[in-house]
Amino acid sequence: MFKTYKRTNTTEMRHVSTEEFANGPQRLIDQGISISKADIDAGSPTLGDMIAHNPNNHADQWLVNEQYFNDNFVKD
Repeated sequence: MFKTYKRTNTTEMRHVSTEEFANGPQRLIDQGISISKADIDAGSPTLGDMIAHNPNNHADQWLVNEQYFNDNFVKD
């Protein structure tokens, strides 16, 4: 069962690069960046998508699709 939680901290993110976009999801996967099947099926990566990382472990990275980012984040 899912429950609602609020975020208590900031998240470090960067934009998907033009090279990452041009090479598609496999490029991100090869770099160790997690990308969900749902995001791949929806056409990610796109130039509006973001790459987030765990500030305590920069090797832990994942794609945040553009719409989710726009709906849930503002620049600090």
